[in-house]
Amino acid sequence: MAIDIKAPTFPESVAEGTVAAWHKKPGDSVERDELIVEIETDKVVLEVVAPEAGTLTDVMAEEGDTVESEQVLGKIGEGSASSSKEEKSSDEASAKSAEVKKDDKQEEQKASGGNGGGQQHDVKAPSFPESIQEGTVATWHKKVGEAVKRDEVLADIETDKVVLEVVAPADGALAEIKAEEGSQVESEAVLAVFTEGAGGASAEESSNASSSSAAGGDDEGANEKVADKVLAPAARKMVAEHDLDVSKIEGTGKGGLILKEDVQKAVKDGSAKKAVKSSAPAKAAAAPAAEGDRVEKRVPMTRLRKTIAKRLVEAQQTAAMLTTYNEVDMTEIMALRAQYKDTFLKAHDIKLGFMGFFVKAASEALKRFPDVNASIDGTDIVYHGYQDIGVAVSTDRGLVVPVLRDTDSMKIADVERTIVDFGKRGRDGKLGMDDMIGGTFTITNGGTFGSLMSTPIINPPQTAILGMHKIQDRPMAVNGKVEIRPMMYLALSYDHRMIDGKDAVRFLVTIKELLEDPARLLLDV
Repeated sequence: MAIDIKAPTFPESVAEGTVAAWHKKPGDSVERDELIVEIETDKVVLEVVAPEAGTLTDVMAEEGDTVESEQVLGKIGEGSASSSKEEKSSDEASAKSAEVKKDDKQEEQKASGGNGGGQQHDVKAPSFPESIQEGTVATWHKKVGEAVKRDEVLADIETDKVVLEVVAPADGALAEIKAEEGSQVESEAVLAVFTEGAGGASAEESSNASSSSAAGGDDEGANEKVADKVLAPAARKMVAEHDLDVSKIEGTGKGGLILKEDVQKAVKDGSAKKAVKSSAPAKAAAAPAAEGDRVEKRVPMTRLRKTIAKRLVEAQQTAAMLTTYNEVDMTEIMALRAQYKDTFLKAHDIKLGFMGFFVKAASEALKRFPDVNASIDGTDIVYHGYQDIGVAVSTDRGLVVPVLRDTDSMKIADVERTIVDFGKRGRDGKLGMDDMIGGTFTITNGGTFGSLMSTPIINPPQTAILGMHKIQDRPMAVNGKVEIRPMMYLALSYDHRMIDGKDAVRFLVTIKELLEDPARLLLDV
């Protein structure tokens, strides 16, 4: 019995998606939960996996087609992949027969960058949604002639919303790269030419070279020895930027996955630097800029940075934005945290931070001041009967705002655990569309970077945002005496079209009172 392969259920804000890439062809065997097709929306790329093991029999939505939520994309049958195996055996036999004729064509093959190559394919950029006109080739992870496996990542295409991965269509190697890093490419533009079956001999030669070279010698040999290591996207980018030897980096992720934190540690302690080749020409002699030289570097703005800039300017141009300030005495919160941090860690396996208290205080204040929790939709005001608080997270690519859902019913431990998870996935580029849509209010913490005071910008269509800042000891007048207290400035930016100044000030004072006397959070007073 055939099983339908359906598109994921899209959120209300997403009407449709585009079939970006099929990773299987009709007749290919698939395993349960194996990636079959990618659906690209105007926010993220969604992966569709096989609901059951079997054989892909029908493709009902081709690459580039526009599909709706839960639309049938294809079908999986129960048939075996014997025909595929026969074709594979036939290909292997052809490859063996080609080996016999390899000697007299070896020079020609080396010149073309492949060894025993077969059918050639165009490697194309994914189909971009209508809201995305073009993308930028961010990184090539493979070089011409380097052996790759099917579905291995060849390049990253950066758009103004997400980074899209371009994978190998089969086992083989790149024969030619047509769009270099930094190039602007349109939807389905040809990025490179790929040759099936190529690169095998190159890999074998590299492997032999690595085994015969001295320890710490040839970098290419070292790379072959670590071909089985898996890197997270953010880690892979850092490795390329710092030119590190992956074989010297220990992965702490699941199954030995190398995370960004592992690379950062390696950069900090210098344990993964590549050995300098003795045969290298005097590039090192190319001296650093002399003292007094006025060096400039011009790089294009990333698409995400362009989008952030555009939205921030729009927020200031469309909202009647005003900011009110206050300060909070953190003495009680810090004492409570110091008293229970060890017990909290043992009970919940997560550290007790400050954000949990702020999220719970904001949730209570939002219930008391529904105007602050509302949003503006054209000429309508939408009042939300729930509190979904976005938490600004800084990543290498820019600022993202994942959302905590129903914070009123969340415990402080749940808040802390979710925020840690958001931060980790944000740095690894693993945040999905569901994590970032919606939100009725936002909290941003510039204090983690040392900010003493700032004016946060509203995240439309929300009408307010809370800015946290650095905790700093200051002399304060307490009961007629001067005492040194740990103080934090708070800033509430709000849309004056929706929120009156009186309500904005009272909202911020409520948060201040709840934080200075945490018992109020428990007693609901």
